Amino acid sequence: MFNFFVKRLFSTVITIFVVITITFFLMRLMPGGPFSGEKKQTAQVLQSLNEKYGLDKPVFEQYTMYLTNLVHGDLGPSMKYEGRTVNEIIGYSLPVSAKLGFVSIAFAMVIGVYMGIIAALHQGKWPDRLCMFISTIGITVPSFVIATLLIYVFAIKLSVFHAIGLETPMDYVLPSIALGASSMAFIARLGRSALLDVIRSDYIRVARAKGLSKNTVIYKHALRNSLIPIVTYIGPLLAAVLTGSFVIEGLFGIPGMGREFITSITNRDYTVIIGFVTLDATFLVFANFLVDVLYAVIDPRIKIE
Repeated sequence: MFNFFVKRLFSTVITIFVVITITFFLMRLMPGGPFSGEKKQTAQVLQSLNEKYGLDKPVFEQYTMYLTNLVHGDLGPSMKYEGRTVNEIIGYSLPVSAKLGFVSIAFAMVIGVYMGIIAALHQGKWPDRLCMFISTIGITVPSFVIATLLIYVFAIKLSVFHAIGLETPMDYVLPSIALGASSMAFIARLGRSALLDVIRSDYIRVARAKGLSKNTVIYKHALRNSLIPIVTYIGPLLAAVLTGSFVIEGLFGIPGMGREFITSITNRDYTVIIGFVTLDATFLVFANFLVDVLYAVIDPRIKIE
């Protein structure tokens, strides 16, 4: 166990370092810069701005300075927003995206797993066909279309929910459904397929032969082992959803990381882009590590080495 944690910690650090390095130098290789698009800026003003943010120094010196500040937890100042740091931008946008992400994942997991169970237990019958029809819609219809329909029906026509912001718990309903619809559909299909495979296995037949009730066999024995493919899918999904969705946040007027990230790309705000990519990579690596641990929790036959 200890060796496993040491190896994963080492690989995590190396992965994040490589991501930071590639992102940093790609930003510098792009034509132009964060201030090249500014209107009515004289050459002297542009030079002063480059000197202020260290862009006039050699690239490798900039890289060394950035890594040094990063080790101390300083992601640097925003190059487009005067007086704002990357830490501050992440500090107020990450909690917003994370809350919405957790709610959408909970929605996708609960509904998706339940649909998968219903479909597997009624294979070939109308509940199976209905669940698979719903999951097909969830996978094929883009999230912005689902979001637009939800806003039109439930916010504009019925006035049941608000269309903008996250002021109350009810405001999370529509964006969470829009954000988690495709994940819910995919989980339902994964759960159905995995549960059907497990139900046909020998140990399930033995459990039934012992006289165990259907609910005990399904929920205590079969369901647990069928969760492994779903856990594998949840790992990358967790990292992607918690760091925000530009489309959903834009449609619902949510000031999360997705919207801030796209804005930073448009502005070529180097430090904000690298900070967001670093955070996203950290979430992704940690989520994959969490998946490996959950494998052993769900199925004791899997050993962590």
